[in-house]
Amino acid sequence: MMRKLIAIALLGLLSTPLMAAECATTIEGSDAMQFNQKTITVPKTCKTFKVTLKHTGKLPVTAMGHNWVLSHSADESGVIADGMKAGAANSYEKPGDARIIAHTKLIGGGESDTATIDVAKLKAGEQYAYFCTFPGHAALMKGTLSLGK
Repeated sequence: MMRKLIAIALLGLLSTPLMAAECATTIEGSDAMQFNQKTITVPKTCKTFKVTLKHTGKLPVTAMGHNWVLSHSADESGVIADGMKAGAANSYEKPGDARIIAHTKLIGGGESDTATIDVAKLKAGEQYAYFCTFPGHAALMKGTLSLGK
């Protein structure tokens, strides 16, 4: 009986960090201009949700930089167009762009950065898109994000 109680107690301790992990994910971008995930579902029980972008390639930021930008799907093309005008010094993101819900900085091979989403800003049933705003990358480096039930 004592062993069962200890086992149950240990399971309870071990499950706690796993529950916290559901409010975060890691997405990888490569030198082949690909994200390794095409969809992300954010649990509505999270207050914040962290997305860590990891550049698994070797090329420098100037040649194959990647970022992770989240907006409403309807705003994607405008965010990308304005990002191009903003240039590399601004991580190809228009400074102060209210259409951007969350974003990472522009990173090169071997680097990573984390974006934090305020889950209260997401609405169930709304369509959100994430993409890389480095010139030409959004055609391949994109996906959808939704708020879970």
